[in-house]
This record gives sequence, C-alpha cells and structure tokens, in this order.
Amino acid sequence: MQKPAVRAGLTILAALAVTGLAAFLIFSSSLTQAGLLKPGDPDVIAHGKQVYAENCASCHGADLEGEPNWRSPDKDGLLPAPPHDETGHTWHHSERLLFDLTKFGLAETAGLKDHKTRMPVYRDVLNDDDIIAALSYIKSRWPAELQRRHTEMSAQDR
Repeated sequence: MQKPAVRAGLTILAALAVTGLAAFLIFSSSLTQAGLLKPGDPDVIAHGKQVYAENCASCHGADLEGEPNWRSPDKDGLLPAPPHDETGHTWHHSERLLFDLTKFGLAETAGLKDHKTRMPVYRDVLNDDDIIAALSYIKSRWPAELQRRHTEMSAQDR
C-alpha cells in the first residue's frame, strides 16, 4: 500500500502531465490554425521584402518574375529559377513544403540524393523567421484568390 505522501505526489505528477499535454495540444492547434506564413502582417512582410531582396531576387527577380525559360533546362542541364508570382508554380506547394524546400533544399526534402540545382540551401544562412518572412512576402504579392486557395491547400498539409 502506498503512503499518502507518495500517492499525493503521484497525483500531482499525473495532473501536471495532463495539464502539460493539454497546453501543448492547445498551443500546437493554434499554430496550425494560424498557418505558417503571415501574408497579412505588415511587419513580417517588410522584413520578408528585405530578406527576399538580399537572398532571392538575384535569381527569382526583383518582381518575383523568375528567369526566362524557367521550364526548360539550360545549357548545364539545370532548370532556371522559376517565378514566385502567380505565373509560376510556387503557390501550388503548401506553406510547409515551401519552408522545407527553402531551408533544406529539394534534394533533402524530396529524398533526391543526386539532384542538382543552383538553388542554395538556406539552413545555415537564414533563420526560420527569415524564411517565413520571405515566403510571407512572396505570398502577399499573389492575388487574393490565389492566397485563399493556397491557405486552404496548406491547411490540408498541416
């Protein structure tokens, strides 16, 4: 038979565990519902515009227009940088996938061991907030209907 003090301690530990689990579930649920990108947050967009200009625009274009002939491999057999505006395919990919592609690169994200690309891996260049800001800036430039569709699609990927 357990002593009252031990039983009370176990009861407190169990209550703390349940409370902690509930808090975690509530917190993670609110993050999921909120979405990863913040295309409506002016501070995030301003920061993202700067991150994009410094790290992305040289290939993807100052106006998100991408490189010419981005659907066809160049002389080196590599695909040019695609546009990130509504004419490209960026909005076809979920927020989480865009984040992972930016942070870890296509080869790691898709498990393509020998995939070659000019797109740098930003894991050691940008922090998560910088990546989220740049992607939020990109999304903020899409027409409202595409933003809505992208948000709905991304919600299914959470």
